[in-house]
Amino acid sequence: MGKIFAAVDVGSYEIGMKIFEILDRNGMKELDYVRRRIELGTDTYHTGKISYERMDELCAILKDFTHVMETYQAKEYRACGTSAIRETENTQMILDQIRLRTGLNVEVLSNSEQRFLNYKSVALRGEKFNKFIEDGTAFLDIGGGSLQVSLFQKSSLVTTQNIRLGILRIREELVNLKAKTTHYESLIEELIDNEMHIFRKLYLNDMHISNLIIVDDYISYIMKKVGGGMNVDMITGEQYLGFVDHLKTKAPELIAKELGIPSDNSSLLLPSAILIKHFVESTRANLIWMPGVSLSDGIAYDYAERQKLIKSSHNFDADIISSAKNISKRYRGSSSREETLSQVALCVFDSMKKLHGLGKRERLLLQIASRLQDCGKYISITDVAECSFHIIMSTEIIGLSHMESEIVAYSVRNSYLGYLDYDELMAESEIDRDAYLVVAKLTAILRAAAGLVGNRKKAYRKVKAVIKEKELIITVDTDMDLTLEKGFFPDRTDLFEEVFGIRPVVKKLKHKGSVKKI
Repeated sequence: MGKIFAAVDVGSYEIGMKIFEILDRNGMKELDYVRRRIELGTDTYHTGKISYERMDELCAILKDFTHVMETYQAKEYRACGTSAIRETENTQMILDQIRLRTGLNVEVLSNSEQRFLNYKSVALRGEKFNKFIEDGTAFLDIGGGSLQVSLFQKSSLVTTQNIRLGILRIREELVNLKAKTTHYESLIEELIDNEMHIFRKLYLNDMHISNLIIVDDYISYIMKKVGGGMNVDMITGEQYLGFVDHLKTKAPELIAKELGIPSDNSSLLLPSAILIKHFVESTRANLIWMPGVSLSDGIAYDYAERQKLIKSSHNFDADIISSAKNISKRYRGSSSREETLSQVALCVFDSMKKLHGLGKRERLLLQIASRLQDCGKYISITDVAECSFHIIMSTEIIGLSHMESEIVAYSVRNSYLGYLDYDELMAESEIDRDAYLVVAKLTAILRAAAGLVGNRKKAYRKVKAVIKEKELIITVDTDMDLTLEKGFFPDRTDLFEEVFGIRPVVKKLKHKGSVKKI
């Protein structure tokens, strides 16, 4: 018997828990799926707080879930809250009450973490996913509070954007408008069109989208009906549009009856259906794939991957780096300079593993920082540090937590400023002592590397770094003149010496094999 793991999703309109058996060689097997409807988001999006009555209901449900976990002897679990808890004014009180009354520690995911887990659960479908994204593909992750749209072109992640078009939020906005059922559908379409206008203009106009991947709780009912009662996971865009047009002619209670769902679910199904319809019409997508996964699947896959119980053929780090590259491209960054800066920074990082004590994740953050170091020049050439910082903090990088985004942003900002004030960082951010040390180390490496990468035309055939006594010898193989770098480099290494206790020294490798110290 494998390891039993429970994945709990505290969502905006439903709480779900999946029990998995994770096998050492045969992957994962779903043992049970428990779902309970509770509209936490109705409170959050309407009043900004989860009410006491809703809190009692939430804790009662989670207490029942713990009994199910005990039945299956699930010793490991991960419980995650999404936007309904993330956007409340009393988040910490909610989490404390859950812990005291149920014994569960609920972790609040940032939006990028939540969407990355959903994305990971689909990507782990393997060859089918990889084949699907070879053509232009839009990945729609529809939640209660917002919609995440990720665009793929030639298997590469082009962009991911969060839009406040969650199905529960749409319904609540129309309820506040006291919309009549006679023109409810047209108001949904107008609301969606207003929110999607800028996104279409910025991202969809120049892309050909052939496929849609949908993660949503309600499309499965439509897919089954279109499939003649069979559980199909793929239909054509034309089939979908025809059936949704048919649904729009019916009252909510008749929709519920036809699809075989509880009547209270029909109020959320229609916003979801029309949202997908909008994308099918806007992109003229040929195929719609509904993998049938939930956040609970992503939580479990992530756990199994971290425990090295399963291995994916898909490179998720490459998706994150691709996202950073496209952010830089949007702000007219120099791809050649980024490549060289990343080359030097990673070479230094890899040569100092015993000195910095950082791991694979911090190496990824350094790569992202290298890609975004000069993105602020798009706004201001004289105030690059602050502009780069605000761009990074205002732009979602899929897969990064809020803390990791802060680490990247502060590393970039301070690579220009050359100082790190611990008290200042603590006062203006969520960075703790451990994160501060990561920022200090990444800043020192990034600042030194930037000193060696003068302008965008610099390119090195090879960079090698090795520690000898109290020096880090960085050897560069290039034909280019390094006079500017020779002048800038010493001013860029004070922080490096302070953080690591060694002095970086640059040497130029000549073609004849002689090494010249600069």
